[in-house]
Amino acid sequence: MATGPRYKVPFRRRREGRTDYRRRAALVKSGKHRAVVRRSNKHMTVQFVTYDSVGDRIVASAVSTELEKLGWTSSGRCAPGAYLTGYLAGKRALKKGIGEAVLDIGLRKPIRGCTMFAALKGVIDAGVKMPHDDEMLPSEDRIKGKHMKDGTEGMFVDVRGKIGGAE
Repeated sequence: MATGPRYKVPFRRRREGRTDYRRRAALVKSGKHRAVVRRSNKHMTVQFVTYDSVGDRIVASAVSTELEKLGWTSSGRCAPGAYLTGYLAGKRALKKGIGEAVLDIGLRKPIRGCTMFAALKGVIDAGVKMPHDDEMLPSEDRIKGKHMKDGTEGMFVDVRGKIGGAE
């Protein structure tokens, strides 16, 4: 490792490969709320974050584990689960007065039709305006779960109706 008075140690999160500060700076400079979509091994999280000089503030959020209370028994990480999580977060954001946001997928590589964009589609369908390319969104059949086991499509429609009515 380099040493000396001119050597500058990179930020810790940069060294760990957890934050791309150039991309983050571009998103913060936009002046809009960020819709932060993160995926773990089992679940999806969608948060609406606003910049504050002290630290980012989470205004509205949804986690795929909340879908279990509404009757969703499938994985929270699949395309329908990601869509429903984004839809729930979008409804909550509208209640808080957020009408426009930009997508923040972190260090994930943007792949056409991936679950990150399924969550984006859910946020858009909830009524939040976000810049996007329709080509990147998954197909309607994939979002509704037609590619999954029997009963998933009906469960999807039921849970989406509950979110629309409850929020």
